[in-house]
Amino acid sequence: MNYVAAPRQLVGRMEALADPIRLRLLRLLERHELGVAELCAIVQLPQSTVSRHLKLLADQGWVASHREGTSNLYRLAGDELDHAPRALWGVVREEAARWPSSRQDDLRLERRLEQRRQESLSFFAGAAASWDALRAELFGDGFARAALLALLPPDWIVADLGCGTGALVAELAGAVRRVVGVDQSAEMLAAARERVAGLSNVELHEGDLGALPLADACCDAALMLLSLAYAPQPGAALGELARVLKPGGRAVIVDLLPHDSDDARRRLGQAGMGFAPASLRALAHRAGLNGVHVTTLPPAPEARGPALFLATAHRKTTGPLAAAAR
Repeated sequence: MNYVAAPRQLVGRMEALADPIRLRLLRLLERHELGVAELCAIVQLPQSTVSRHLKLLADQGWVASHREGTSNLYRLAGDELDHAPRALWGVVREEAARWPSSRQDDLRLERRLEQRRQESLSFFAGAAASWDALRAELFGDGFARAALLALLPPDWIVADLGCGTGALVAELAGAVRRVVGVDQSAEMLAAARERVAGLSNVELHEGDLGALPLADACCDAALMLLSLAYAPQPGAALGELARVLKPGGRAVIVDLLPHDSDDARRRLGQAGMGFAPASLRALAHRAGLNGVHVTTLPPAPEARGPALFLATAHRKTTGPLAAAAR
């Protein structure tokens, strides 16, 4: 779209540039948003003078501002300017940059930006001890999980094997193309169906981890979160997990480390007493998973149960299991 400025508007904008102080201010505001007090310190002029020049520049459309706390922050109205003013400013700016006063402004601007950085570092140095609690108080902790879910490729199909009441299924549904939940408990699945009602990209199946009711190589990723310990034959469950993954598909397993709390096992209704990392790695390799990495998870402060591990792996891309999926 071609734009032709009205004569009065064009003259007004040109007159706004006919002052060295205003040109110095515009050079600074092109580089950073700054408040009046900061501009006064940089150009070394009183607030009344700086404010008067900023008002004229704002009236002629050269600067824009927004409120932050109790102060206004100003910036050059770059995108809001039409072609003619932008071209005019480009010519004038090159000349103003050669002035000794402009070079002094640049040095004082850099000093002010360094002060900002130091003020930020000082804040975090004092807040480090209470930062997590403060952040949780102000924002909760859901944003961290949302950020992690956003890392998942949106075209993936993800299986939650041993999905229970569907809490994770519901969260995953907003991040990927399709979520498949499997659980052997009809009661758990009834609660899951109620939770995911209305989510069109979720399917739930009743089935055993050792004989999943899913097709070969149908998922990009599969999760077993606190469900492997319920399998009477963990090796068979891991074999089924590998079977439903596409070649190269990702596996994530969280479960219990070895423990001696029979009370915990009975309360949870689990078949086993946890998995040693070396045993888990061996089972996963035999099942057709490669790159198995097992990490001990630090117990949450409020946790009262046995400690957990996190295992990640991927399905083999070569060999009999992968070839059968092609």
